[in-house]
Amino acid sequence: MPDFEFEDKRKGLVVGIDEAGRGPWAGPVIAGAVVFLTHDVDTYLLQNLDDSKKLSAKKREVLYEKLCQARDEEKLLIGIGQAEVEEIDSLNILQATFLAMKRAVEVLPRKPYFALVDGNQKPVGLGCECQTLIKGDSRSYSIAAASIVAKVYRDHLMVKLSEIYPMYGFEKNAGYGTKLHIDGLRHYGVVKGVHRLSYRPVVEFLKKDAA
Repeated sequence: MPDFEFEDKRKGLVVGIDEAGRGPWAGPVIAGAVVFLTHDVDTYLLQNLDDSKKLSAKKREVLYEKLCQARDEEKLLIGIGQAEVEEIDSLNILQATFLAMKRAVEVLPRKPYFALVDGNQKPVGLGCECQTLIKGDSRSYSIAAASIVAKVYRDHLMVKLSEIYPMYGFEKNAGYGTKLHIDGLRHYGVVKGVHRLSYRPVVEFLKKDAA
């Protein structure tokens, strides 16, 4: 379970950073950045924060609301950054993820002194020193919070996208290559600006459309 061990080793504001949406075939990649200003936050929040992938959608929503409430109570800071499909295709997913992380940090109301980043690759341009943590969303409260913020925010975006393009089931698969999504691609084709044209499965559907 995560705790404040890595945050407490540093002086000044420490931001936790994580992303959501590297694997899907459609939609943007989102980064969350969270700074805890105090340890005195909702007990339920701290007891349940964890890697967003380990949590049910319902629990993620509850924790997201509690994180937003804590932000409104000025107990933490939240930044959200986004890299669009066109940026993913032109830069590649790794560099687009780094760009989303940079944007998430840039919109924080206060500049952090140090960053804790989930994974093993350091993003560039954060404007502060950083440390990578493998499985950081299971080890750091800040990264766990950032993972939930990024995941829930992205899921909400994909639900909105599904209202425009209901044939792909984005509200259920968030852009991943599920059977429903594949069936949509087979029947309706690729949507530019929505599907990631640099991803191999999408490229294969483009080839079929052109044949």
